[in-house]
Amino acid sequence: MSRRIQRVNQLIKREISQVILREFEAPKDVLVTVTRVETTPDLRQGRVFIGVIPEENKDKVIDSLNKKVYFLQQKINKRLKMKNVPKMRFVEEKRTAEAARIERVLEGLKNEGE
Repeated sequence: MSRRIQRVNQLIKREISQVILREFEAPKDVLVTVTRVETTPDLRQGRVFIGVIPEENKDKVIDSLNKKVYFLQQKINKRLKMKNVPKMRFVEEKRTAEAARIERVLEGLKNEGE
């Protein structure tokens, strides 16, 4: 991945995080986190990876974000001064769930050793 794409991904991540924080109404007692953004090299499409705590609400939150994608896209388009702003799609971040599972396994092994 080129340095330019990495910088664009970081910029989009920061701006989407701000828009979600200010404009998106998540269910009560739910934390929504933008973990990373991946865009295509031609900057036409992008995936925004979302982490949700508690995980029981993740499908509902991601569906809600994808339903409001046009509204959020408009906000991003206004904030970014780019020729092509990628069309965003929100997806579940699986890396954090996998990391939590590994941490639980390691904690269990640590407790068995004591």
